[in-house]
Amino acid sequence: MPEGNEIHRWAERHTTAFVGKKMHVEAPNGRFREADVLDGRKLERVMAKGKHLGYVFGKDRILHVHLGRYGDWTEGQMPLPEERGALRVRMWPVGAKARKDAAEASTRHGWYSSDDGSNPTPPEEIDWLELRGASDCSLWTDAQWETLLARLGPDPLDGDDPKPAFEHIAKAKTPIGVLLMQQDVLSGIGNIYRAELLFRARLSPFVEGRTVPMKTLQAMWKDSIPLLRAGMIDRRIVTTKPKDRPHKTGKPLKEEAHYVYRRHGKPCFVCGTKVLRKDVAGRTLYWCPVCQADATLSV
Repeated sequence: MPEGNEIHRWAERHTTAFVGKKMHVEAPNGRFREADVLDGRKLERVMAKGKHLGYVFGKDRILHVHLGRYGDWTEGQMPLPEERGALRVRMWPVGAKARKDAAEASTRHGWYSSDDGSNPTPPEEIDWLELRGASDCSLWTDAQWETLLARLGPDPLDGDDPKPAFEHIAKAKTPIGVLLMQQDVLSGIGNIYRAELLFRARLSPFVEGRTVPMKTLQAMWKDSIPLLRAGMIDRRIVTTKPKDRPHKTGKPLKEEAHYVYRRHGKPCFVCGTKVLRKDVAGRTLYWCPVCQADATLSV
C-alpha cells in the first residue's frame, strides 16, 4: 500500500503539471459517474493528507482518491494511449496536443517495492493521468474533506503539530506497533515506515503506547520527517544507515534498503540475530528480537 511519501509525491507532481489548467475528466469504465461534473473545469489545487488525495475543481467539487493497496497513477505524454484494463479515471488538459518529441505514449511506473524512480517524466512535461485500482474514487464536498481532516492524525509531511498523537499514545494500552498504523493517530505511516521507525528507535512493537517515553515518541516523529521526504524524491524507501549496510558506500542495494521490513529469517544488519515476523491487527509486523529486545516477552 502506498504510504505518505507516495501520496505527497503525487500531489506535488500533479500540482506542477495541471493546477491552473482546465481539464478533461472521463471515466471509461463508468465507475466514477460524476466525471462529467468535473469535465472542462479548472483544477484549482491538489491536496494530500495521510493516504488521501483531493483534486479541487471548485466549491464542493473535490475528486477524492484513496489508492488503497492496489491503486496507482499512470502518467504520460500526448497522444492519449489506448484504453486498457479497469481504467477508473483519465484526466488531461483541454486543448492538449501531441508532442513531437514524446518518446513514449505511456510512462507507467513500476510497483513501489521495485521502482527506484530513476527515469520519471518531469512533472512539467506530463500531459495526462490515468487511475487504476484505487479503493475510492468519488466526488466529495468541501464538508466531506473537512470531516476527513478532523478524524485524521497529524501528518509528518504537512508540518502538523504532533502533540495530539503524543497525547493519545500516552494514554493508550494498545501496542505501539498497532498505534503507528492507525490513521486517526498518525496519518501517512504505513507498514514499511512503521517497522523501520520502531527499529531505528530500538523500540519493541509490542509495548503499550502509554509506556513509551515521550522523548522516544518525539525522536520517532523527528526521524519520520526526513525519511518520508527522502521517499518522495524517487519513491524508493531507504531507512538503513550506510554504517549498518553490508556495502558501506554507494547506493544501497535493494536488499539493504530496510532493517527489518520483509527481512524475516535473515540476519539483522546490526546484531546478526534472525529477524522475526508476526501478523498483528491484520498486517505483518517485522522486528529484531535483540535490537528491540523486550519484544520477546510477548511472542
